Amino acid sequence: MRVLTVEDEPKTGNYLRQGLIETGFVVDLARDGLDGLHLALTEAYDLVILDVMLPGIDGWQVLAGIRKAGKDVPVLFLTARDEVDDRVKGLELGADDYLVKPFAFSEFLARVRTLLRRGGKTKESAFLRAADLELDLMRRRVTRSGQRIDLTAKEFSLLELLLRRQGEVLPRSLIASQVWDMNFDSDTNVIEVAIRRLRAKVDDGFEPKLIRTVRGMGYVLEAGE
Repeated sequence: MRVLTVEDEPKTGNYLRQGLIETGFVVDLARDGLDGLHLALTEAYDLVILDVMLPGIDGWQVLAGIRKAGKDVPVLFLTARDEVDDRVKGLELGADDYLVKPFAFSEFLARVRTLLRRGGKTKESAFLRAADLELDLMRRRVTRSGQRIDLTAKEFSLLELLLRRQGEVLPRSLIASQVWDMNFDSDTNVIEVAIRRLRAKVDDGFEPKLIRTVRGMGYVLEAGE
C-alpha cells in the first residue's frame, strides 16, 4: 500500500513515515501544501494523511484540490485543531476521517487500516500483477503461477515498490529511501542482497524472468512482451 503524508513538523512527519514503513507501507512525505497537492494529483496513492496548518496552502485547500480533480483517494486529517467546526469542515470537504493530535500510534494505525479496507477501492485494485505474478495487498500474499511465495516484510515492500512502478528503472537511492528509510550508502550491499533473495523466490524456476538489473542505474521489474 502506498501512502502520502503531508506534514510540515519534521519530528511528527518522520515519526509517521518511520512507523508506517515499519508496518509495511510505501510512504512519500511532503513538507508543505503545494508539494502535497502536486504529489496527490500526479501519483497514485491508497491513502492521504493530511495536516491542516501547512505552509504554502493549507490542508483544506489541498483536500479541495484533490476532490476537484475527481480523485476519491481516502483522506485522513491529522491535526491539532480539535474544534467541532473544523471537523465538520473537513468532513464536508470530503475527508474520510479526522484524528486530533496528540494521538496514540496504535489508534492512528487502526484508523489507517479501516480507511484502506473501506476506501472505495475495487477488489481488482487490491492486487498488483505482472505476468503470472500476483501480489495481494490486503492479505499481504504473493503467488506466482498459483504457487504461494513466502516473503519477509522487507521483501514484500520491495516487491510492491517494483510492481507499482513496473517498467521504470528504480535507482538504489530510491529503493533505500522507500523500503529501508535510509540514505543510500555505496559501501553497503543490503539492496543487492535483498534483490538477489527476492529473485530467488519470484524468478527462479519461473518464466519469464521479471526482475532485471540495469547496470549503473538500478533495478526494474517488467513482464516483457
